[in-house]
Amino acid sequence: MREPTLEDFAFRSRDKLRYGDTDRQGHVNNAVYSSYFETGRVELLHSGEAPPPEGKAFVLARIAIDFRREVNWPGEVEIGTGIAAIGNSSIRMRQALFQRGELCASAESIIVLMDETTRRSTPLPQEMRDKLSPHLVDDEEAAKG
Repeated sequence: MREPTLEDFAFRSRDKLRYGDTDRQGHVNNAVYSSYFETGRVELLHSGEAPPPEGKAFVLARIAIDFRREVNWPGEVEIGTGIAAIGNSSIRMRQALFQRGELCASAESIIVLMDETTRRSTPLPQEMRDKLSPHLVDDEEAAKG
């Protein structure tokens, strides 16, 4: 499979690199990548595209990150975010992280819609499915590579 490109993702976010994100080797610490991917997920879901209904919340059930190359401060990163699949109560997302146009990491995550009262998964409303459908990415094209 080929590596994803930023153009594979219709939804894109940016995040500013902070000096505090760096480690002793002088590059952004791998643990921080998860925060960048969170920026992409949250912006897609909460930007008016498909916010959770009243009394519901999204929870991260799984994230897998493949690291490709260093991210270096200062600067910013671009995050491409797409929907790989929509389940009954879950959304599988594919993401890629770029600095200066170069792929630095890719991720796959699963988020689940949870009822805040029962703390259990709950079905995704059809309206939410409809709003997320335009963000479906070709599983081959946006694969982790």
